[in-house]
Amino acid sequence: MKIWIFLIAFFSVSVLAEEDIDCDKAWTTLEINQCMYKELVAAEKVLDKYLVKSLERYLEDDVSVASIKKGQEAWLNYREEHCGAVYDTWRDGTIRTAMGLGCKLELTHQRTVVLWQSFLTYVDSTPPLLPEPKPYAPKSY
Repeated sequence: MKIWIFLIAFFSVSVLAEEDIDCDKAWTTLEINQCMYKELVAAEKVLDKYLVKSLERYLEDDVSVASIKKGQEAWLNYREEHCGAVYDTWRDGTIRTAMGLGCKLELTHQRTVVLWQSFLTYVDSTPPLLPEPKPYAPKSY
């Protein structure tokens, strides 16, 4: 049940996120949630780029590809459950959506770094296949 509430909250934010908002001037809870959702969408695009490149690197290795996919699926489930718990913890306040989105943002950035370190770098001086992901710096709205 909590996942459905969490998904409904994110869906409602995503529908509203299509409005053109100046996120540097976001002030209301709704504007902040919309801007955080936009950040999450951007972070997920970066994560997808690093995941695709990780899979491409091991394209000839079916075992590694299957393991990377399985790990990603497990991580997505973890993110949903953990951030759902964060959302539930803040259920009595209007901050709950921002807290859930912040959780997803942080974990998404962490996962991107893990993919980069695990699959896109080398133990010698060979340059990584993609640049090191930018460090996550939460915005203060």
